[in-house]
Order: sequence, then C-alpha cells, then structure tokens
Amino acid sequence: MPVCQKLLFSRILLLSLFFSGLPSGFSQKIFSVGNSYEADVKVFVVENRYDADLLVYKVSNAYDAEGNKGLWYFCANCYDAKKKIYFAENRHDADLLICFTDNRYDAGWKNREKIHLLY
Repeated sequence: MPVCQKLLFSRILLLSLFFSGLPSGFSQKIFSVGNSYEADVKVFVVENRYDADLLVYKVSNAYDAEGNKGLWYFCANCYDAKKKIYFAENRHDADLLICFTDNRYDAGWKNREKIHLLY
C-alpha cells in the first residue's frame, strides 16, 4: 500500500474512533421546568395520537434515550438534561404537540417539520 493511502487510512481511522467516543448530541434527556421562559421547547400533550407531532415513550434509563426518536428520559435535575421543556396548558401556546405512548416501538415523529426543535 502506498504511503499516501496509508496516511489517509490512518486519518480516517483516527477520526472515526474520535467521533464514535463522543456522546450523542441528539439525546432526549428531558427536564420539565415550571415556567415557559425557562424552556427550550413548550409542549402540549394531546389525547389523540393523530393530532401529535411526536409520539413519546418514557424510558426508565438515561442510556435508552439516545437519538431524536421520541424516547424521553426525564432527568431529576436540569444539569443532566439536553432539553428543558414546559408543559403548556393551551395547545396554541405550544411549539410541539406530543402524545405519550405505552409502546416503545410506536415512538417517533409524525410531523418531521418540527424535528429541529429537539436537536
């Protein structure tokens, strides 16, 4: 293998190892705040899953909340959370409509236009 190819291969290997060791930037570790001005995102819980932008499944372990897939882990304090949310009393005050689901495999985005809210 030529020296140039070896050098390129070693750089790609180093970069892939570096990035694989970083925690996900899209983790859905959530903290619920008491005031709307403290929140990154204001959410409203709808009863009907067809009205929701996102179907949310609450996971019991933080490591299960990886990705922007609707798997939420509610943190005990705001410093561990990636996003702070406020549960709005009115759907018109909310940025995002969610519906909680009992099935982990139902979780996910219904309105992908709002996916940026949780990045």
